Amino acid sequence: MDDGESEVGTVGGAEAQVIPLHGPGREKPEAERDLREQDAARAEAAPVVAFPGGVERPVPDEPLSDAARSALGFLRDRLTGDYTVDEFGFDAELTEAVFLPPLRALYKKWFRVDTYGVENLPAVGGALLVSNHSGTIPLDSLMTAVAVHDETGGRHLRGLGADLVFQVPLVGSFARKSGQTLACHADAERLLRKGELVGVWPEGFKGVGKPFASRYKLQRFGRGGFVSAALKAGVPIIPVSVIGAEEIYPKLGDIKVLARMLGLPYFPVTPFFPMLGLLGAVPLPTKWSIEFGEPIATDAYGPDAVEDPMLVFQLTDQVRESIQQTLYQRLSQRKSVFRG
Repeated sequence: MDDGESEVGTVGGAEAQVIPLHGPGREKPEAERDLREQDAARAEAAPVVAFPGGVERPVPDEPLSDAARSALGFLRDRLTGDYTVDEFGFDAELTEAVFLPPLRALYKKWFRVDTYGVENLPAVGGALLVSNHSGTIPLDSLMTAVAVHDETGGRHLRGLGADLVFQVPLVGSFARKSGQTLACHADAERLLRKGELVGVWPEGFKGVGKPFASRYKLQRFGRGGFVSAALKAGVPIIPVSVIGAEEIYPKLGDIKVLARMLGLPYFPVTPFFPMLGLLGAVPLPTKWSIEFGEPIATDAYGPDAVEDPMLVFQLTDQVRESIQQTLYQRLSQRKSVFRG
């Protein structure tokens, strides 16, 4: 039987006609098909709404902060050995990431250091910074290094330290890695010729360990070795005056027997140390100021000028007098040891 024809049968004596499903006249209307297709399209495009208590889509993680990214980069470099140490043992990356942050907190929060004359610090090129020294424990050199770094946009102060600094195991390693080196003419001259900022404290232990009664009175500056280094390298000398360090550990006495036993230049007695033990080693929160004086040029003299002892003496005395006068001037303006 053809598809277009109906099939006739007999049911209970009556004739029944079977109409094929796809025969003529049984096609779906076009309008009904279009409506169904539109409903299906809308169902597919409808947004999925999560029911209460359902599983939420994961929220993308926020990007790492600059501090975290820097810390991870530092750890990666340490583990892989991908960092640079110069010929003097200076590790700039370690200094930036580990040494400077706690010193900066002490600088800003504890001593609340004010700086003056920062325009006298050169943005490029070498210079010799000559400063007074005090405080029983030489924190003044560390605070000066923070001031130089932060005020110059990242330049490091390469300090010249005494032999004893590098003989103490932990202190010596810290000093080397943070950019300090032995106080000798050869190292000073090499650093200056490389365009570094070099710091020197000519009073040495006589300055840092002087009694409280002699505060802010400069000790001898030695034979002017720092002037010779500046003359040979042809770099300016910048006098630096630090106010506030003298009072952090007021030295009232010296236990010489203990000093000899420990190989120290002095063993200080302060109002709180050694009576209060380690608690007495906490520095008093005095208000500091650091002033960078006008540079004293040396390039006009020429490298042969180091052979003239009178010139070396005159420049040494000029630097010392500049620092001493600045100290007196700042002290006359200070109203309080702890508030400035």
